[in-house]
Amino acid sequence: MNVGVQRGAIAVVQVLGLAVWFSMSAVVPSLRNDWGLTAGGAVWLTASVQVGFVAGAVTSSALNLADRLPPQGLLAASAAAAAGCTLMLALFADRLAVAVPLRLMTGVFLAGVYPTGMKLMASWAGSAGRGRTMGVLIAALTLGSTLPHLIAGLGSLPWRGVLLTAAAAGLGGSAIALLFLRPGPYAAPGAPARNPRYALSMFTERGPRLANLGYFGHMWELYALWTWIPFFLLATGARRDLPGSAEITVFLTMGIGGAVGCLIGGWGADRFGRAPAALTALLVSGMCCLVSPYFFHAPPLLLFGFCTLWGAAVIADSGVFSTALSEVADQRYIGTALTGQTAIGFALTVISIQLTPLLAEAVGWRYAFLLLAPGPLAGALAMRAFGKGVTSAPSVQGTS
Repeated sequence: MNVGVQRGAIAVVQVLGLAVWFSMSAVVPSLRNDWGLTAGGAVWLTASVQVGFVAGAVTSSALNLADRLPPQGLLAASAAAAAGCTLMLALFADRLAVAVPLRLMTGVFLAGVYPTGMKLMASWAGSAGRGRTMGVLIAALTLGSTLPHLIAGLGSLPWRGVLLTAAAAGLGGSAIALLFLRPGPYAAPGAPARNPRYALSMFTERGPRLANLGYFGHMWELYALWTWIPFFLLATGARRDLPGSAEITVFLTMGIGGAVGCLIGGWGADRFGRAPAALTALLVSGMCCLVSPYFFHAPPLLLFGFCTLWGAAVIADSGVFSTALSEVADQRYIGTALTGQTAIGFALTVISIQLTPLLAEAVGWRYAFLLLAPGPLAGALAMRAFGKGVTSAPSVQGTS
């Protein structure tokens, strides 16, 4: 299979496999009526996935699974298991006590989808085009993560129907991964021995440390914004005049806008360098956090435009961090490095996701996203330092 087809297939698998991630967030309004769901319950339906992802990623890093197992098999099995958890939730869950453990396990299995997909995509691109290639992958992640909002917003599907659709997408992604995906010509040889410490020992090296710190600042903002932007929009005076429903607006601004941002970020990383591309995106998204209160009462079209810019900037650098780490980390443990990076990053999202609605209760949704601004601004400082003298690790080209 040629390079373009493989990259496209990996992207499709990410869109379908990650459709289950925000499936519950998209149906929270319905669950408020059916289950009497509180704001705290809504937080845990999202945070439990993040906690599960961290647990799965830590386990995968400790066992070096992404570097010791065939990545396409690991990805296929993980996507199928995450879809299975969502299927069980749609068919059997009738209260929060049943839903949260299933969402937790969904996150555990998603840890085998996203980082493994990054490793596979990196194996199909040399350094010169890796930024754009990883941008395509993160664009797919963005569309997959916001796909449930589109499903919920397009029709009158009951909440169980939305979950069943997301589960079916995940199973489809698993089948494609198993049947069509293969490691590319730039895949490094498998890890020579299990090295559970590498996910932490990489922080002793300047390049991986700074790339990770930039990523952590980015993650402090990203998932809290994706989780709570529907609530921000529903609290604005423009909510009834936005293009489509709030769910459609989220898909257009965070999903489509985010996917475009990923492609631009990937192109910028190859054209201008990893550090300048990430630094620009971090500064723009950080400024969006700071000025968000001024757009709370903006006219609908201006608010939509602002959210589109924010949606593009907040994710544009995600693939850049993955690209940078894949180039400066030990080439034998790329999968472990990427999994460790995401484990710590997603642990931070649990905190910001929990704190954002608490601040909203205290001061209102207008000012809630000010909490997120320190993340991208701190990340910008790390990437500014990264741009000063960090060199890539020696390239290791393997056969597969």
